[in-house]
Amino acid sequence: MTTLERQYRLLLRAYPHGYRSDHGGELLDVLLESTEPGRRLPPAREAVALLVAGARTRLTQAARGRAWPDGLHLGVTVLTLIQLATLVPYAGRVPLWVAVSAAAFLAVLRGRVLLALPLVAAAGVKVWGITHGRPVLDHTILPVYPDPLWDAPALYGTGGPIAPAVSYLVAVAGLAVLALRREPVRARSWAWVAAAPVLAGADPAWLDVGGGLGGGSVPVVARVALESALLAGAAWAGRLTGDHRWAIAAGAYLLPALAILFENLAAQTRQDAVHWIVLLTLTLVAAAMPHRGRRHAVL
Repeated sequence: MTTLERQYRLLLRAYPHGYRSDHGGELLDVLLESTEPGRRLPPAREAVALLVAGARTRLTQAARGRAWPDGLHLGVTVLTLIQLATLVPYAGRVPLWVAVSAAAFLAVLRGRVLLALPLVAAAGVKVWGITHGRPVLDHTILPVYPDPLWDAPALYGTGGPIAPAVSYLVAVAGLAVLALRREPVRARSWAWVAAAPVLAGADPAWLDVGGGLGGGSVPVVARVALESALLAGAAWAGRLTGDHRWAIAAGAYLLPALAILFENLAAQTRQDAVHWIVLLTLTLVAAAMPHRGRRHAVL
């Protein structure tokens, strides 16, 4: 296998597995035949086109089935991921609850709604106790400080108790709706697990995007960049498919974010204000794009 062929095979992994199985060989032959002899790397424009086309194919295949259950499940997946990442720096202090949160996230990720519901609820009750200074469900010594490797405040020591409660209430409510309606949900990609280390050490309630405690640090910048990229991707997916599932997921993420904003309104800096404006704007755009996508398809 030549270097060029290896590069093309790597780029073709942007397409879903089923598509590669059906059309990958034919597409690879066309790419190799159309490239001038002696070339070791694909042209940059062609590489970008393959990545975009692969993403389009994945999104088109994802926009199948009923939109609202899938969008709600996706939103709960993101929320439980953030809940787990928030607890990671304190794993040495509250290992049981980090394990419960991890189990809840994995259950949601794989579509095990009935298993995830009590786990998320139990973690939410524990978090409620921590934010109110009460060692409920076990004898956790409060406040909960991070492990030595982490430069962070006490667990939920900044912000207030409302935003964490809203995050868990939205997740529990979403899972309860899916369970009561017996809506089948798909298993999500294991790639979501890779986002947990990126989000760890960047509690959304720390605020101070531009400076101060946790502000401007690599975890905070990574969290802001990741959430902006995902919301922009949700808008693009809605525009491409005319489907609302990604807007529903973005709305589920926005509710706890707005709780953080209003609970800490007096502490906002200029950088924080810009962050919240970008967050709200991208969510609104994600909600509007499916209408534009359907209109474009009709025209």
